[in-house]
Amino acid sequence: MGIDTAVVLAGGAGTRLGNMTASIPKAMVKINKKPLLAWIIEWLSQSNVKNVVIGVAYRKEKIINYFGNGSKYSVDITYSEHTVDGGTIDGFQKAIRRYVSQETFFAMNGDQITDLQLRELADYHMKKKPLVTMVAVHPHCPFGCVKSTNDHFATQFVEKPECQELCSAGIYVFDRSILNQLPEKGDVEKAVFPRFATQKKLQLYRFGGFFITVNTQKDILEAENALKVKRL
Repeated sequence: MGIDTAVVLAGGAGTRLGNMTASIPKAMVKINKKPLLAWIIEWLSQSNVKNVVIGVAYRKEKIINYFGNGSKYSVDITYSEHTVDGGTIDGFQKAIRRYVSQETFFAMNGDQITDLQLRELADYHMKKKPLVTMVAVHPHCPFGCVKSTNDHFATQFVEKPECQELCSAGIYVFDRSILNQLPEKGDVEKAVFPRFATQKKLQLYRFGGFFITVNTQKDILEAENALKVKRL
């Protein structure tokens, strides 16, 4: 694999987690007694990603003090401070401009646990050569879904079915030239990727393996239960 650098955004306050993030950032919430961000850094290290740039904002000192220079994970960690209000664009843009010299690198939102093989993702991107490759998954709907008749009788009930549409996993491969395409602030998912899609600059990499994203307390419980079965 020719990609050895990743930008991980870990600046969010995790407001949907309620009181759990009153004094710590979302990245430090424990999943099976280990911070969410630790799962991600271990995964990157196991994938031979040795340079990790972590975008920090809310309660940044909690992350910096815990992970330090990354030596205990066999990676080199650099921290890039951004603003919460600037969105993911501010986080990615500042981290890339300051600390990423490589032409191609991984980029991610930093709230997922997965067994995605980054070597395969990198090879796919190098073959297709888009501006951005987005990992796309079929997540499970968080609600039970009901089909009904016109007179409102339920005909079918399915608990948390798999979504029919592909969804972004929040994991990407960027070419550094993306910097020329980014506005000053906002979220890449809203302000950038829709435009890239119409310009055919956004390639999808379909992934059907283990993937959990953590946004709510319910997600934490589901992640912990899933990880009792799945060994990463």
